[in-house]
Amino acid sequence: MRLHPILGGLVAACAVAACSQNAALYDPSPEMLRAVAPDSFLAQVRTSEGAFTVKMRRHWSPEGVDRVHHLMSNDFYAGARIYRMVDGFVAQWGYSGDPVRDSVWRDHTLPDEPTVGSNVRGVVSYARGGPESRSFQLFVNLVDNLRLDSLVSGGVRGYPPIGQIVEGLEVVDGFYSAYQARTPNQDSIRIQGNDYLRREYPQLDSIVSTEVLIRWGR
Repeated sequence: MRLHPILGGLVAACAVAACSQNAALYDPSPEMLRAVAPDSFLAQVRTSEGAFTVKMRRHWSPEGVDRVHHLMSNDFYAGARIYRMVDGFVAQWGYSGDPVRDSVWRDHTLPDEPTVGSNVRGVVSYARGGPESRSFQLFVNLVDNLRLDSLVSGGVRGYPPIGQIVEGLEVVDGFYSAYQARTPNQDSIRIQGNDYLRREYPQLDSIVSTEVLIRWGR
């Protein structure tokens, strides 16, 4: 069977990326996808505005924390722009800026889970768009958004938290927010990555790197 030229090009690009880049990000094995995270861990997120530290709690969302442990351990978010900053609501990121890398993980969505923690200020949760749609999009609650604990959206109830910022919340408060009246188009981010964001939203803050500092359990 012959591939369409565009699809064939994407497959070739993915193959090259998997060979030359981190296979954990571009070609994750089934074992990687099933790996269990520690009971809790501290992750430092370095950004253009400074660094903040999140304590992830697996009992809040086992599937969600397993995924974010893998992504942060392998620096998936390096280069990601904080593309949605809404004063009095949330700061959101997720797209790595590399459309090939993002396309790999868009297919590895997570099952829905009950909301155990609460979306209070400083808590990190996954964004989603419907049933079993969580993958790599995260947001930080800038205020107490308790309604998100039970909000029914896209046929799913609640936004399960995965962790809480324990240091550096002022860094998140300081992310550039002047674009909130014209939030970047997510389809354009998916297709063009950071080329689009650099051109149209040059002042967005970005993630420089992520690192898992301390692990507890397992």
